[in-house]
Amino acid sequence: MLAVESIETFYGVSQALFGVSLEVREGQVVALLGRNGMGKTTTVSSVMGLNPPRAGTVQFKDQPIHGQPSHAIARAGLALVPEGRRIFPNLTLRENLVATAANRRGVGSPWTVERIFAMFPSLAERADNMGNALSGGEQQMLAIGRALLTNPELLILDEATEGLAPMIRDDIWRCLAGLKEEGLAILVIDKNLDALMRLADWHYIMEKGRIVWSGDSTALAAAPELRARYLGV
Repeated sequence: MLAVESIETFYGVSQALFGVSLEVREGQVVALLGRNGMGKTTTVSSVMGLNPPRAGTVQFKDQPIHGQPSHAIARAGLALVPEGRRIFPNLTLRENLVATAANRRGVGSPWTVERIFAMFPSLAERADNMGNALSGGEQQMLAIGRALLTNPELLILDEATEGLAPMIRDDIWRCLAGLKEEGLAILVIDKNLDALMRLADWHYIMEKGRIVWSGDSTALAAAPELRARYLGV
């Protein structure tokens, strides 16, 4: 579904990504791992056209999307839950949800506000609260709901549960497991390795702007030295 091939991305004259390649297959959950500052968010930004790569290719469903503006990439069927959530503070929770809702691909059973509220019941109770009056956990649920309302084929989450209370984290992992069961492809960045190893089908580890390892959860679990070298604090 998503094929990233040998991309190189820069911030001004400083190179951040060096030949990064990865793929996400249909219905697959893929985890992008690594310590802070290793290039995970830059990789996501490159895929979404927020910081386009200067070299390499990004293809979605066999169509090139590198070089396209971010809104065109989103309309192609990718949705990003960005680090920091970036909800609209001066809109209500419900207005945040409907602001980007669309079913451009004509999905038979599209996401609706009611489906989002069923998945995250606490959001229904806060539907008329302003975005800046929500807790961090509520904002993250809202950001996920807003992304789903675009009816994507690939959901990308950058720091899915960072800084959230344990109960909220559990709700989000439950949500992602349910989305996987429905067949939605997911690319996720998070530091909760245990949760990712239960959820993800495949893992990529980044170090200094490069992919240094990839494999499934069984292989990652069997390599404690790998986790200590690239993921330990």
